[in-house]
Amino acid sequence: MDVPDSTTGFESLQIWQKSHKFDLKIYEMTEHFPDSEKFGLTSQFRRAAVSIPANIAEGYGKRSSADKARFYNIAQGSLNECRYYLRLAKDLGYADTRSITQQLNEVGKMLNSYTQKVLTS
Repeated sequence: MDVPDSTTGFESLQIWQKSHKFDLKIYEMTEHFPDSEKFGLTSQFRRAAVSIPANIAEGYGKRSSADKARFYNIAQGSLNECRYYLRLAKDLGYADTRSITQQLNEVGKMLNSYTQKVLTS
């Protein structure tokens, strides 16, 4: 199977690239969570993390600014969900979440800026 050309489409968006890297880090981090969390926190965390770049990609393909913004808003909701899961993982002692929280904060700022740009264009 061919890999899509990452110089065109949603894959060319820096916000998508950074959110995808965040997603990969979440998969890596949750791999070390206790087995008892496999169907709990691990599953929920991964689902929320995947939702961020997935909704950015889906929004990218929409024609109207309002449709685009709706998907970016869903991505923002998933980002906030991940923010909570990072806090929970830290408080439960499952992981040191400092660097990944910084990564998430950067994605959040970029997503806010990108959404505003779409809405004002």
